[in-house]
Amino acid sequence: MSTINTIPTFENFTEFYQKAVEPLKQENIAYIRLDGKLKGGTRNIFAYFWYNDKKWSVSADTFIDRLKIAFELAQKTAEPFVIKATRDHKGESLSIKGQPIRNNKFSVYKVGER
Repeated sequence: MSTINTIPTFENFTEFYQKAVEPLKQENIAYIRLDGKLKGGTRNIFAYFWYNDKKWSVSADTFIDRLKIAFELAQKTAEPFVIKATRDHKGESLSIKGQPIRNNKFSVYKVGER
């Protein structure tokens, strides 16, 4: 019988980072990305969190160091992200304020609203 894995949802980004990312990094020091791989894209979702009354998905290919940058910024300001339209203008994604847009290695996309 297969195990059903549910993707966790966190109330905010800080909770997501502290309860999901930090323990993962402590257990797997060599990980660069959430999925433990070094390259390649994935459609797998690592977790969800709420931000500005919108639910956001964090892709498993997101780099842990980018999440740390966002976490440190979130400790200083209530608005650590910039909401941008996706390339096809059919959705929204988050970018870290002050970070380069190209090759940002931060894959967070809107999946719903409250």
